[in-house]
Amino acid sequence: MRLSLLALLLAVAPSFAADIPKPGPTKDDEPVAKVYSAAKAAEYLDGVGVNWTRDRKCITCHTNMPYLTARPLLPGDEGWKEVRTFLEKDVESWSNGGKPRGDAYVVATAFALAFNDTQKTGKLHATTRAALDKMWDVQRKTGDWAWLKCNWPPLEHDDYYGATLAALAVGYAPGDYAKTDKAKAGIEQLKAYFKKTPSPDLHHTAMLLWASMKLDGLMTTDEQKKAITALRERQHKDGGWALAALGKYTRHDKTPNDPDAAGDGYGTGFVTYVLMQAGVPANDPAVANGVKWLKANQRESGRWYTRSLSNDKAHYIANAGTAFCILALSEAGEKVSK
Repeated sequence: MRLSLLALLLAVAPSFAADIPKPGPTKDDEPVAKVYSAAKAAEYLDGVGVNWTRDRKCITCHTNMPYLTARPLLPGDEGWKEVRTFLEKDVESWSNGGKPRGDAYVVATAFALAFNDTQKTGKLHATTRAALDKMWDVQRKTGDWAWLKCNWPPLEHDDYYGATLAALAVGYAPGDYAKTDKAKAGIEQLKAYFKKTPSPDLHHTAMLLWASMKLDGLMTTDEQKKAITALRERQHKDGGWALAALGKYTRHDKTPNDPDAAGDGYGTGFVTYVLMQAGVPANDPAVANGVKWLKANQRESGRWYTRSLSNDKAHYIANAGTAFCILALSEAGEKVSK
């Protein structure tokens, strides 16, 4: 008995969830969950990460890029596989004469795929290699990349962030990719950029600190120690960090960002994770208190709230913040698989 064409396609197609509900709007007054739930975090991240990919058909620094790094740590895996497949097809289109939507999309894709390769297989996928190679093709002579400048700090905001993300992409790439001839030439240009370009704020210093743990020659030991000290100094007594305290940012609506604001998901998840990547142990008071804050401040939707540094229309930074919270909890040895 012959299979119909539809049945054949369904038989060979990846098994992806047909419908993933979108979470409600991100609001400051959403109740805090009574207990931390990995399942709720997974539900929330699927809701924003998979639907962004389906609806927008692009990668973005605040939603499906961090989604691909954190979601595999949580229960179930259909969502992240769908996003990964989308990115792989995007890279394949570049290899067949298509044009990427922009240089930032190339770097973000290379980072997401390289991080995911290290996390899941420890081997460099052919599509990841192609994305990394393309990254060097669009690198500017100044060593950086033409980044998105939407005034959506700290991610789609300036060229420095893109350079740190590229450093992380090559730093995470398995299989000694950084030692290939193409990578070595690009890395030297990138190091020269960092040498002559000071970090504009503490957030980006933390990004460079993280990257320096994956790629040699980006910071001296003394610079790493100073960065760790500066991050420690911004921690609140309750263990949290506020994103607004990691830089000086101007909002679209001209309202001020408060550097003394309460801790939030992005600030706490990001800094706690970076400190551990920089060698600060999980039992260090700063990290331990950061983890304690994370476990006590998840919202009922599964997200961790972070107020946008740009405006109050859509707090997309909460998506990236939630991903960093999961990365930090997992790195600290907390159970995130159930």
